[in-house]
Amino acid sequence: MLILRGRKVTPGRAEGEALVTRDTISGWGGMDPREGRIIERRHELAGQSFAGKILVFPGAKGSSAWSHYFHLARLAGKAPRALLFNRMTTKVALGAVVLRVPAMTELDQDPLSVIETGDHLVVDADAGLVEVTKRRV
Repeated sequence: MLILRGRKVTPGRAEGEALVTRDTISGWGGMDPREGRIIERRHELAGQSFAGKILVFPGAKGSSAWSHYFHLARLAGKAPRALLFNRMTTKVALGAVVLRVPAMTELDQDPLSVIETGDHLVVDADAGLVEVTKRRV
């Protein structure tokens, strides 16, 4: 097991499977909030669902619609369980707040380098800790 330490953006604790992307995520036209799915055609996760997963990504791009689309995903029951990201922006901060899920940034190791899709994560934003259990291949 690997332990990462970082800064809380929004409080809480969540556990689940990691969904990792090195691509930023666009709200407007980049996701379908009713399905909790990435729909941006050139995105490496195109067609994949973030619903119920712990989303690990560099940050948000595009307009302020980013937070609105994640808010709609939460209302539809298709939101991610937690967010881990590298670049803090007002878009991603507001998105974390409207999602009402634990979110962390400024981790002591690059989460995009040490976490893989399918790893099991326990995110304790209040304690500033992320436990990473590598998936079995």
